[in-house]
Amino acid sequence: QVQLVESGGGLVQPGGSLRLSCAASRRIFSTKDMGWYRQAPGNQRELVASITTAGSTHYADSVKGRFTISRGNAENILYLQMNNLKSDDTAVYYCKVDLWGLVYWGQGTQVTVSS
Repeated sequence: QVQLVESGGGLVQPGGSLRLSCAASRRIFSTKDMGWYRQAPGNQRELVASITTAGSTHYADSVKGRFTISRGNAENILYLQMNNLKSDDTAVYYCKVDLWGLVYWGQGTQVTVSS
């Protein structure tokens, strides 16, 4: 069993930056991928960014060039660096780990972009 805990969310002005962190409760091996999703009120949960064990990354078109996903394997930590934040980025952000069919989600962290 894996517990995921997100941190780093908060209130930020447009154009500002935040770095989200996701810490796993134990070491994780051979993940299919790890990623960040977000869900705004009334919307479906959507993929923001993902990274494979090999290091390949994928980004939603809406965040390309602004967000960067990275991982620290030894620490079991996943990061999402968010720059040039926009109001449309406001959502609850969730960390997800896919262990080849066993999927774990964090509780989410609120990101609010507002002036």
